[in-house]
Amino acid sequence: MEEPKRLFDFPYYQLANYPREDALVTKYNGKWEKTSTQSFIDQGYALSKGLLKLGVKPGDKIAIISANNRTEWNICDLGILQIGAIDVPVYPTISEADYKFIFNDAEVTFCFVSNEELFTKVNHIIDEVPTLKKIYSFDQVDGCDHWSEVLKLGQDGDNSEVEKIKGTIMEDDLATLIYTSGTTGTPKGVMLSHKNIASNAKASRPRLPVNQDARGLSFLPLCHIYERMLIYLYNYTGVALYYAESLETIGDNMREVKPHVFTAVPRLLEKVFDKIMAKGADLSGIKKALFFWAVNLGYEYDIHGKSGWYKFQLNIARKLIFSKWMEALGGEVKAVASGSAALNPRLARVFLAAGINIQEGYGLTETSPVVAVNCPMDDGTRIGTVGRPLKDVEVKIAADGEILVKGPNVMMGYYKRPDLTAQVIDEDGWFHTGDIGEMVEGEYLKITDRKKEIFKTSGGKYVAPQIMENAFKESHFIENIMVIGEGEKHPAAFIQPDFTFLKSWCKRKNIPFNSEKEIIKDQRVIDRIQKEVDIHNKDFGHWEQVKRFALTPDVWSIDGGQLTPTLKLKRRNILSAYPDLYKDIYGHTPDER
Repeated sequence: MEEPKRLFDFPYYQLANYPREDALVTKYNGKWEKTSTQSFIDQGYALSKGLLKLGVKPGDKIAIISANNRTEWNICDLGILQIGAIDVPVYPTISEADYKFIFNDAEVTFCFVSNEELFTKVNHIIDEVPTLKKIYSFDQVDGCDHWSEVLKLGQDGDNSEVEKIKGTIMEDDLATLIYTSGTTGTPKGVMLSHKNIASNAKASRPRLPVNQDARGLSFLPLCHIYERMLIYLYNYTGVALYYAESLETIGDNMREVKPHVFTAVPRLLEKVFDKIMAKGADLSGIKKALFFWAVNLGYEYDIHGKSGWYKFQLNIARKLIFSKWMEALGGEVKAVASGSAALNPRLARVFLAAGINIQEGYGLTETSPVVAVNCPMDDGTRIGTVGRPLKDVEVKIAADGEILVKGPNVMMGYYKRPDLTAQVIDEDGWFHTGDIGEMVEGEYLKITDRKKEIFKTSGGKYVAPQIMENAFKESHFIENIMVIGEGEKHPAAFIQPDFTFLKSWCKRKNIPFNSEKEIIKDQRVIDRIQKEVDIHNKDFGHWEQVKRFALTPDVWSIDGGQLTPTLKLKRRNILSAYPDLYKDIYGHTPDER
């Protein structure tokens, strides 16, 4: 079979080259259930024919919303795309108001949801979405048709009508509308063609150090282009795809599946590392000394190697300490693709030292998504960078430091918003990312900050908060931090402590507490976190340093509205949530500036 050009070509490519019995694997009621490549395609055909019987036409928009990654998502994706319809994957965690906006903006005709909670959410707005005809659910839900009804509709007859439509679909046609959750503002529908995503999957293949013998574990949301593109890449390379049950069960699922590859966001890797460090802190005697000796050795890791003595020590550390880290990830991991936000270089260093191949990359929904990514082959890794740009993806640094991108992966534009499209894609076809960066050694891209997040103090000094936040999160006491101070005399910060670590520290220090609200008011806790702030402040210029901070009693989360689904800070939400803390720092609320 020739190279896949349209997204629905990928499963067929796998069938022709790497047919698998475990192409897609999902856990239902405690048991892993495998779907073969052939069955995946057969069910895709059935769904396509069922949708045609329901009156779906090329260009119709169909929403998919799932609380967890599962095989049904892929079958819907295949069945929708190969009849020329456009799928609209939506985050399960957004509000009903956002659902209403997206469904009306996209003019969604049918919707597939995973469970009762999501059915209830969408059903609440069905009367306010004139185009929405019906909702189907993957789970059995009272009052909602099961998705298998669509499959049954399409069980009979041949595939000739589907094949006829497939033949009319071009690689430059619109495939999907992905509404960016963003950190602020109304969602924007990013129009991605088959070529946008397919070219990205194919160009990413040389960076993936596994083949058709591998197992992949997926847990980042499939509605996010990062995870979704990798699904097509796994089809393309013949990698078996296992879906984790949830974010809470990742550890157990890793031990069960023993994946060779998985994707992660930096916040997740930070949490993994924090748990490892907490276990190390609980050790005693020689075991504890060995643990921290290995970690400190890891912090000194250099990709180009060090002296023979360092290598000798590292081999010992890997056998005695780091091998247990590998076991916690299933024992067979060859690649962890990290994206969506900047990865702390210190964290990358220690994981690489441990023999865990972290491949940091960079991209946006608008670039389908990968622009650049590190890889272990061909001297392809530089710690602190996001690696070399992919083949056929051009990167240019503008005069003000902004990263500009051009290539087959750059979106068609924002749906119904030519005005917004013109703001980000210039006359020469360069997409303006809004990120600031530089090229290292002439070929490795380094991200330094978000252009929109850089702010000025009242003294006219620029502050790049993301770099500072990454540094401060190295502290075991700090789970999340947001640097503030736009237009103010000096920077400050809202700090969300790592309450698990903080509570264990309080117990060791005999500091009593009954709640998070109580613990953050204890002067001994405040003084201890001040020490952490002082340590990390030393890495920054005097004008950048955090002069004051306030501890928040809440654990920032997606559901709480402080984090996006990919765990980035929703700065506007966090700022508006703590006007009193802001006033304690600056003497006025943000609105009174």
